[in-house]
Amino acid sequence: MQCRYHLFALIVLPLLASCFAAPGYQGPESDHFDGKVFSNTVPMEKSAGDMIRLGWGSLTQAADWPQWVDTEQQSITQERLEQGLSVTFINHASFLIQVDGINILTDPVYSERTSPVGWAGPKRVNAPGVALEALPPIDMILISHNHYDHLDTDTLSALIAQREQPPLILAGLGNGALLREIGATAYQDMDWGDSTTFNDTEFIFAECRHRSGRGISDQMKTLWGAFVIKTPSGNLYFGGDTGYGAHFKATGEAHGPFLLSLLPIGAYEPRWFMRDVHLNPEEAVRAHQDLRSQRSIGMHFGTFQLTYEPINKPVEDLAVAMEAASIAPPDFRVMTLGETWRVVPDD
Repeated sequence: MQCRYHLFALIVLPLLASCFAAPGYQGPESDHFDGKVFSNTVPMEKSAGDMIRLGWGSLTQAADWPQWVDTEQQSITQERLEQGLSVTFINHASFLIQVDGINILTDPVYSERTSPVGWAGPKRVNAPGVALEALPPIDMILISHNHYDHLDTDTLSALIAQREQPPLILAGLGNGALLREIGATAYQDMDWGDSTTFNDTEFIFAECRHRSGRGISDQMKTLWGAFVIKTPSGNLYFGGDTGYGAHFKATGEAHGPFLLSLLPIGAYEPRWFMRDVHLNPEEAVRAHQDLRSQRSIGMHFGTFQLTYEPINKPVEDLAVAMEAASIAPPDFRVMTLGETWRVVPDD
């Protein structure tokens, strides 16, 4: 029951206070920016009333999660991997990707809560699989969008302070203003289709179907997206947070096949609200196929209760969806917190 109240607080708090907001993007109009707010290719409409309905349902319909699940934190065995690909699951949408000598973090979240305040909102039910101080030197940080469970300012500040040469942070248009506020000096705002290169690896900010906002007054004012990572060892895809749509097939055609995709499988109930912004496991399997991915890893489940489903339901539903699509378990994995996987391409 306690987790339900934390979920209710996350949904309702931003509606009650205008102080929880990030700076918005200012720039030229485009096919997905009207000069004030960004939009998806297929528009979505969610009102304040829908948010209240979702919040009330979190008190009456959401499953009870455990207050705590013990996790044995793991260590990283190599500071760098000079050839090939290794992936470590930290928690939620946070992975350490070690590929061809580069250390990359995706949406790093180490805070106790994913919330605009420290006393309410979704509280983690397990420890990160790798302690922050146990991470190797980080070169790149990929931020898919500015929701609290993906852009964690306390974690980013700690990572920036760890090294004399701070990591380069890549995020969507408009997020640089918030990053500057927390002391970041190495960052790049990206539009869909923009790319940047680090060593021999190219990072492309790709379209996905989601939204942004840290409060009521900044909704859709910074850009969200996924990342395509083109490495000498193979192409990778980090899905961030997204609903299902034609963008998966378009990305697969433009940049696939992928050696590995990191795809969200959790936070999908109730479907009347979440369908626009979050994949369910069946849709994650379709995304895996659309992307032409050799392997995929499920993420965005099991650490913070953001929606109604039970803590283990995403993993159970993924197994059913994989069987229905005749996908073998090695091709779409669910990793334990702290687990490291050395990914080898198919022959």
